[in-house]
Amino acid sequence: MPSSASRRGSAVAAAGVAVVLIAGTAVWTSRTDVPAQGVSVARPLPTTAASSPKSTVKPSVKPSTSISVSASKKPAPVAKTGWIPVDGATWDAQVADFRNTTADPAGDAGNLPEFRADCEYSHRLPDDPIVVPGLPGASHMHSFVGNKAVDAGTTAGDLMKFTATTCEPAVDHSAYWVPTLYEAGTRKPVETTGFRIYYRSIRDNSTGIMPTPNGLRMIAGDATKRVPTPRGAQGQFYCAFYGPGDVDGYARSDNGNWPICGKPASLHFMLQFPDCWDGKHLDSPNHKDHVAFGTNEGCPAAHPVRIPALTFDIAYGATGSKAGYYLSSDPAGKSASSMHGDAFLMWSSEAMNQRVKNCIAQRRTCNNDGYDPFSY
Repeated sequence: MPSSASRRGSAVAAAGVAVVLIAGTAVWTSRTDVPAQGVSVARPLPTTAASSPKSTVKPSVKPSTSISVSASKKPAPVAKTGWIPVDGATWDAQVADFRNTTADPAGDAGNLPEFRADCEYSHRLPDDPIVVPGLPGASHMHSFVGNKAVDAGTTAGDLMKFTATTCEPAVDHSAYWVPTLYEAGTRKPVETTGFRIYYRSIRDNSTGIMPTPNGLRMIAGDATKRVPTPRGAQGQFYCAFYGPGDVDGYARSDNGNWPICGKPASLHFMLQFPDCWDGKHLDSPNHKDHVAFGTNEGCPAAHPVRIPALTFDIAYGATGSKAGYYLSSDPAGKSASSMHGDAFLMWSSEAMNQRVKNCIAQRRTCNNDGYDPFSY
């Protein structure tokens, strides 16, 4: 079979985005040289929670026991934000286990250093357990994928306790969310139909790579940004499908911010998270100061721990319209510039350690099941 690299080389590429199809599964890659921007909370959009719509682009997800968002949990804690220290003993134990983990033979699994999780839409709520923890309804509307039990009161311990997930692999207990997208003409939500999270190296080497610490919280993008995103702008939604075509859309919405896609393309968005961590805190007051972008030469002194860089690769079941769209983080401005994403990370430590050793340290391409030298 052709290698992963050769298949990706034939993909559609424009505006720094490439789209490919590997073994029947949608795989999207993006530029990794554009840093993410800071984030702060925006005003809530008063809409109601809803269950998952039928997906039109459906990653392979194993069935799991359903857990309601209103699952029985202890009362929501008082909101706690700021510098949240990592538990030193827990992190030291994970580091020791990682160093004792033996990588599987390299094989011929492609040379893109990454592993991934493919997730389906779970639910939406006006909650944000990172920015406004313990305060239900205090955020704009968010669309959640991954851990099914997430609400405003979710803690790291809850992610490990309530492990039903819409993600494959099931050993990923993390929660991921973005502001809800709405069609401007109908004011109806447009939920994700494909949500891939890459854990990857965005550098030309994997020197010093370490596993992601459980409980790490991060945000990429800027919920308060209010600038137009016309054709060619950074931070815009784009059109993609699995064949040649114009990824920027053949037309734009009436206000010029939203592309209209030629069928069979649909709306996509990508978000890049940093790849260096301070090694001390699981969160910071603005949810970004505890992480930073490194370079090929290494991580900055204040953030010395190189970790896998998350990339959100999001597909929507929409092709665009003249009326355009808006995000719950900017219903008035109706631009895409307030797009952002949150990650509250919790994995089986053993699974995380093995994937980082097999896939990123060895610079090999892994699928949802981790490393399989015969899968590509």
